[in-house]
Amino acid sequence: MINITKKISAFIKNNKKSYEGVRRDMKIMDCTMRDGGNVLGSGFPKDLTVMMLKGLTENGISVIEYGNAKGIGAGNLGFAAPCTDEEYYELAKPFLNKAEIGMFLNAKRYKKENVESAAKAGLCFLRVGADAGDAHLYYDVIKTVKDNGLKCRYSLMKAYLLSPEELAREALDLQNHGVDEVTIMDSAGYMMPDEVKAYVKALKENISIPVGFHCHNNLGMSAANGQAAMEAGVDLLDCGLLGMARSAGNMATEIAVVLGKKYNEALEVDFYGLLDFLEEELIPAMEIHGYKPAITPLEMILGYSGCHSGFLKTFKAVAKEYGVDVKRLIVEVSRLDKKNPTKELMMEIASNLCK
Repeated sequence: MINITKKISAFIKNNKKSYEGVRRDMKIMDCTMRDGGNVLGSGFPKDLTVMMLKGLTENGISVIEYGNAKGIGAGNLGFAAPCTDEEYYELAKPFLNKAEIGMFLNAKRYKKENVESAAKAGLCFLRVGADAGDAHLYYDVIKTVKDNGLKCRYSLMKAYLLSPEELAREALDLQNHGVDEVTIMDSAGYMMPDEVKAYVKALKENISIPVGFHCHNNLGMSAANGQAAMEAGVDLLDCGLLGMARSAGNMATEIAVVLGKKYNEALEVDFYGLLDFLEEELIPAMEIHGYKPAITPLEMILGYSGCHSGFLKTFKAVAKEYGVDVKRLIVEVSRLDKKNPTKELMMEIASNLCK
């Protein structure tokens, strides 16, 4: 039999990453229950909302934006969701001590009473959203959010309307007006990775509050742009489970997590736990609504591990025989042999996973 311990030790010694030991604690901000609600209209019903709040918090996602897809108060302005804001408040109560949970506030739809109700309900934050260049129009909104004891996040929507330098100046202005965090929003999925790096770096060099990035996938660049944002030092990365969001979707939360593992980021997330939640609960639930992910968790694991899909049949058979998770088996075997993993190696690793 292969000496697995020696092979693993040799692997670790010869394959250390250049970023090993460097961790900035970038966080994942899951926006599925807000932006992702657009796939069903203006939001998710009660059962799916509770399912996702539970699945996210149990697997280490610590920042969650939820509610009406068009933002707090939108339900009274013709954008009816399956739940009212008040009903969404009630659904979140059991989870408020498990993550930072808040709602989006479209600045154009601002009403003071909505901010007050969010604070009374115990939400952690409101994220004010307005087009890049318009921040000066909404200082009163920011002040009301802060006066009510809420964290004020701010989304610079359509960030590409300004140059990186101009956006950095606006972000500094927002910081000076009490905003706790700013998000660069690629609202149309327009940016390229080099542009993302330029915007993130410009803000990181000019402000001291955290910087987030929100990417859409209209040009198929969301993962590449998310990676570019990580490399530029972004503090939060906006995502949606299974890529769910308006238009072509967001960067998938699970893709962000797997890239985070490669870059030693977002390590508080239970990687396999999140994938199990998707496979066992969310994907079947969304199939009822006609939604299927572009990339399944198993397909993502093949890319993460470097395993060719031609070996998948044998992996599945061995995983079934030993009663182990095929995803974990693929990753552990591929650490040792990506080129031509044998059934013998798969069986020995599976035996170890059983212990």
